[in-house]
Amino acid sequence: MSLDFESNIRSLEKKLQELREESKKGEIDVENEIVKMEQKIDKLLANTYKKLTPWQKVAVARHAERPKFLDYLSLFDDFIELSGDRIFGNDTAIIGGLAKYNGLPCIVIGQEKGNDTDSRIKHNFGMSMPEGYRKAYRLFELANKFNLPVIAFIDTSGAYPGVASEERGQAEAIAKCIEKSFQIKVPFISIVIGEGGSGGAIALASSDYVLMLEHSVYSVISPEGCASILWKDDSKAEIAADVQKLTASDLMEFGIIDYVIEEPVGGAHRNREAALENVNRAVSKFLDKSMAIDDNERTNIRRNKFMNIGNLYVN
Repeated sequence: MSLDFESNIRSLEKKLQELREESKKGEIDVENEIVKMEQKIDKLLANTYKKLTPWQKVAVARHAERPKFLDYLSLFDDFIELSGDRIFGNDTAIIGGLAKYNGLPCIVIGQEKGNDTDSRIKHNFGMSMPEGYRKAYRLFELANKFNLPVIAFIDTSGAYPGVASEERGQAEAIAKCIEKSFQIKVPFISIVIGEGGSGGAIALASSDYVLMLEHSVYSVISPEGCASILWKDDSKAEIAADVQKLTASDLMEFGIIDYVIEEPVGGAHRNREAALENVNRAVSKFLDKSMAIDDNERTNIRRNKFMNIGNLYVN
């Protein structure tokens, strides 16, 4: 997947590849040129990604090669998937179960978009049906019963808006999931790793600490949807993205999230291993912070945090 604003970078990367091919032939010594080109690309990447517009960050958050939930699952050991909502069926857009994080038993749950055509269809592009949120509800209950911390990964453009999901109670399922989030007494950490869209994201992000990758986005509606509503023209999505204040830095300023996780130069899709390690360090830090709080106090703090969102900006 190519990004429009990376055209200059791609041009240099093509030249770098050509130099490397020449080096393999051994006829010309181009090692110095390769080093210079690599440094030039690194500098251009750093400068480009420091100045991304909100709309460009949306494109990065949606990048096909950006690490997905199943990639982050490698941070956990002994994962046992628990399927189904015990009411209707199993939703594959949300995956969750028992695992160990740094040796600590926990519940891990996440929204999976898929990384190719087949897997995207299998996981419904990360857009959950009601049974997905009822599965999350069931896992929250299980965590509370056995005193297991919850670690949730958010990556969805929103809950599935189709007729079938509405017939099965999509809004009610999301509301119940959020309500249960405010009731459980165990430590609860959420990480926005790509898109955090609408109530479909909030259902897994009503936690003690909401962390967010640097080039992820988190908003009440997609920029395209916002543009369609405000201007009846989805081609104005770029304007909408700027108005929505959906970037990690904006949301940190507004107190919507608690921490911005730095991404590797050029975005998480360019260095998955470094991205996973950065997330791992942040989760470990904030899980320790959450575990240090008294159970009853933790629940009150969590609820009050979300009930007070926006009060700071109301005159």
